[in-house]
Amino acid sequence: MDKVNIFWFRRDLRLEDNAGLYHALQSGLKVIPVFIFDTDILTRLQNKKDKRVDYIHQALQHIHKELKKHNSGLYIYDGSPMEAFKKIIQDFKVDSVFCNRDYEPQAIKRDRQTADFLLKHHIQLKDFKDQAIFEKNDILKSDLSPYTVFTPYSKKWKENLKNIETFTIERTHFANYNGPSEIISLKEIGFEKTDFEFTKPELSRDIIDSYGKYRDFPAMDHTTHLGTALRFGTISIRKCVQYAIKHNEVWLNELIWREFFMQILYHFPDVVHQCFKKKYENIAWRNNEKEFKAWCDGRTGYPIVDAGMRQLNETGFMHNRVRMITASFLTKHLLIDWRWGEAYFAEKLLDYDLSANNGNWQWAAGCGCDAAPYFRIFNPYEQARKFDKDSQYIRKWLPEDDVEPIVEHAKARERALKAYKEALAE
Repeated sequence: MDKVNIFWFRRDLRLEDNAGLYHALQSGLKVIPVFIFDTDILTRLQNKKDKRVDYIHQALQHIHKELKKHNSGLYIYDGSPMEAFKKIIQDFKVDSVFCNRDYEPQAIKRDRQTADFLLKHHIQLKDFKDQAIFEKNDILKSDLSPYTVFTPYSKKWKENLKNIETFTIERTHFANYNGPSEIISLKEIGFEKTDFEFTKPELSRDIIDSYGKYRDFPAMDHTTHLGTALRFGTISIRKCVQYAIKHNEVWLNELIWREFFMQILYHFPDVVHQCFKKKYENIAWRNNEKEFKAWCDGRTGYPIVDAGMRQLNETGFMHNRVRMITASFLTKHLLIDWRWGEAYFAEKLLDYDLSANNGNWQWAAGCGCDAAPYFRIFNPYEQARKFDKDSQYIRKWLPEDDVEPIVEHAKARERALKAYKEALAE
């Protein structure tokens, strides 16, 4: 049996411009591409018709089909990464395992354990930067500490941006495939087919070129819808940034916000469960379960909030402006802990990404880095008048409008200001 290198697909489900895959294929040995349906993650998902699992499965089918054109294919493993690699090193004579880096605390722990296991078998884990332009300590202040305010971070980010390297994949360097013609089915991993249909993500010129002009109006649906593609790496961040630099700085700033939150999570992993600003842990959240359920179900009596929650529940997507409105409403109007809302979005959002979801929820609650000040409390009626003045978005997702408001805006606002002031005075 000849020695081979393994490429481990994770948050990089594409054959184009893939850094780790490029380096694996340049290594001089044939490459076996693998994907692991990680049961450590999948067993935590309650909904067995999870569109994200279906999205991953369909993206893998697309990769497998492309690889078969080159006498290759994708080897799929089902189990914990440790179980999978025990099998992989039995199936193949492995020299090295190549992958792209992940920055979430659990992923870092998983990769450390995997590297230790492989090293005992004289196999090296080689990881590469792929899902970010700048990572870890690439962008630091002059005193070598991480940025915690977006504007100076983005300024330094842009200053450091030179030529963006892209990676051309030589598909002839894959090992011949001896596995099954079709990849493992969803049913075999305990999940069901959904109504989701994967298409290869592309950059929409019409939307990106006028992104800054129309992005705040939910009825226009004039956002890129690339969040899921960036989350699972079915599109290259380098491709997106190159286009944004040429065509739209507003969208470029959104891509930089993504990396800002990624480096916050990397440098301050405690934010997963705690407020970035520790004083905000003193807030006396009301955490009324009946009101939380009304918010989840889109039955608060505030049309723009309810329309957003209905859109989320039905589609797994919510317009970004409406995400801010619904998050502000939960944390300020209802005084419900941001962690409750963050967990609900994590369960429902197709584009759920820990760093962005966590960062944006803490921003809305006022307790995160560079967050909206606590006294900025969105008026849902004003937000609807400003961004959905003809109620097109509201009518689409909320055909009936007969729910009494569960809280009165002015009173809720005063209650929130009082709770926040008291917490910060302690």
